[in-house]
Amino acid sequence: MKEKNIPSLWDVKKDELHADCRIFEVRKQTLQRRSDGLSGDFFVLNTNDWVNVLALTESNELILVRQFRYGSKEFSLEPPGGVVEKGENPLTAGLRELQEETGYVGSDPELLGVVRPNAAILSNRCHIVLVRNVIKLADVNFDQHEELITELYPVHELKRMVQDGSITHSIGLNAILMLLVKLDL
Repeated sequence: MKEKNIPSLWDVKKDELHADCRIFEVRKQTLQRRSDGLSGDFFVLNTNDWVNVLALTESNELILVRQFRYGSKEFSLEPPGGVVEKGENPLTAGLRELQEETGYVGSDPELLGVVRPNAAILSNRCHIVLVRNVIKLADVNFDQHEELITELYPVHELKRMVQDGSITHSIGLNAILMLLVKLDL
């Protein structure tokens, strides 16, 4: 059997805190490539894992939230989600974030997959959680800097919304792709 051509692994030779930015750390790391010994300095953002929640109502509507995003200075339409607290199960985090951001609750969450938000500079993962038959039972409980509007969309409209640019948040698009694959749409 012919061996596949694969890139070489890199080993961390030095790792130091460059900046502590409240919700993430910037680490300056010196890495060395195993194949030829080449080394270089790289900056990596360390932060908690995240969760995105695909919450479906009994009538097959997907819960999305619209919020202002500080990086793009634009409104973004995306699945609810947030930070997985240290030691917290991602499924539990998904149910918590869903209730806090939308007031919707559900049970029996299912992990659809895990993605890397930006493996070039971020060390964390985003867990994609599906919750079916959600209902509105609670008031929202936003974090200090959150202000979200909850919107419901029929699942059959999601492909059009992706195509026409209504949804541009990359992690949200990953989540929606996983949902469409799961539902075989």
